[in-house]
Amino acid sequence: MQSFRVYQSLWAMERRRPDGQEWTLDQKLSMIREAGFDGAGVRFFDYDYARTVTSFLREHGMSWQAQCYPRSVDDLKPIIEHVQELGADHVNLQADVRPYTLDECIPYIEGWRRLADDAGIALHIETHRDRMTTDLLFTLHLLDRFPDLRLTADLSHYVVGREFAWPISEENHALMHRVIDQAWGFHGRVASREQIQVQLTFPQHQEWLRLFMGWWEYGFRSWQRRAGSDAVLTFLCELGPPEYAMTGADGYELSDRWSEAQLMMKLVRDLWQQCSSPALASAPEPQRLRA
Repeated sequence: MQSFRVYQSLWAMERRRPDGQEWTLDQKLSMIREAGFDGAGVRFFDYDYARTVTSFLREHGMSWQAQCYPRSVDDLKPIIEHVQELGADHVNLQADVRPYTLDECIPYIEGWRRLADDAGIALHIETHRDRMTTDLLFTLHLLDRFPDLRLTADLSHYVVGREFAWPISEENHALMHRVIDQAWGFHGRVASREQIQVQLTFPQHQEWLRLFMGWWEYGFRSWQRRAGSDAVLTFLCELGPPEYAMTGADGYELSDRWSEAQLMMKLVRDLWQQCSSPALASAPEPQRLRA
């Protein structure tokens, strides 16, 4: 039976407040567990950090994805070694290179996939600004060249990067659906055409929330058709700290981002249940959320 896991980003647990107050790593992990997340997104380029975090998660019956940011093919080798030792349901790779042409991308993609395939480890390439996948149309050309490429879809980057006009045109929906149809995992935040991360509960952002919920619904259903009967889909709540999060003149955030992460977890779990139920043909629009 297909299943769904909702993770919390440890990067998103950073507060970056003007007063310098931060949660300890133990506090962050305990908060994630007590809130009911299934696991976390873990940086794997720092072995000691990854070992500490995965030990906690394993002890509490949780799971994780291994996040990395290679600048060369060889940069993935130690990540693969760490995953072989510590485990992970997949490697989430942000390609920290910016080739000018599609041909320049090919050695990277082929090299990274060869290393992961040889190790028997699932590899997803994340859609992200200032990376190989920074531009939507360039990424679609990558998919033309690698039609079986598995993506982690962080859709927020393309809404801002392409500055989609509202309402979203059918052409832009179709372009996003091409990306979503290659998604084997999701990173979650809600963007507008001008902001990478808007507050989920503010009334003026409800249209953007509905847009993303619709794309995630499409993505969950697409994945359910493509994936095996015992496959696992992961969704990482990734509401980032400032300057992803908006702040006021005093430098403090305009909303409670940790509460929003837990709200996002509930929204996508409910959406997964709706997508998994044969009695429901489609998910209803989410109700307006109140602060």
